Amino acid sequence: MKLADLYQVENRTTVRVTYRDTDQMGHAYYANHLVWFEIGRTELVRQLGMAYREMEQAAGVFLPVASAQIAYRAPARYDDLIEIRTRVARLSHVSIEFHYHVVRRDGDDEVEIAQGSTRHAFVGRDGKVLKNGFEILRVEG
Repeated sequence: MKLADLYQVENRTTVRVTYRDTDQMGHAYYANHLVWFEIGRTELVRQLGMAYREMEQAAGVFLPVASAQIAYRAPARYDDLIEIRTRVARLSHVSIEFHYHVVRRDGDDEVEIAQGSTRHAFVGRDGKVLKNGFEILRVEG
């Protein structure tokens, strides 16, 4: 896959907010957004042809989070059906950045719940940074 094509791929994953996801006010607890980002990221990597498990177990490649950013726009509540839209925003030899857009459908309308990003380093089993991100994801620079 070419790098420009990678940037066009978007995964859309639907998740229902469960009771355990909410705080005393009935809103989704703020840290759950990071869990939703992980769900979206995992499904995007799978859509690109490589499961996280395969990357970790077979290839010995891990993607620890180096940074995370979230902008909260509206609350998600118990039993809301939300959609996590995930795409690769930037790929280098040593890291990858994902962007996320979380929305709730309200009839025919969409309500933006949050936007955010995470940046991950490519590291080996020994914890050292790898410098072959393009090869790992089979992307032509």
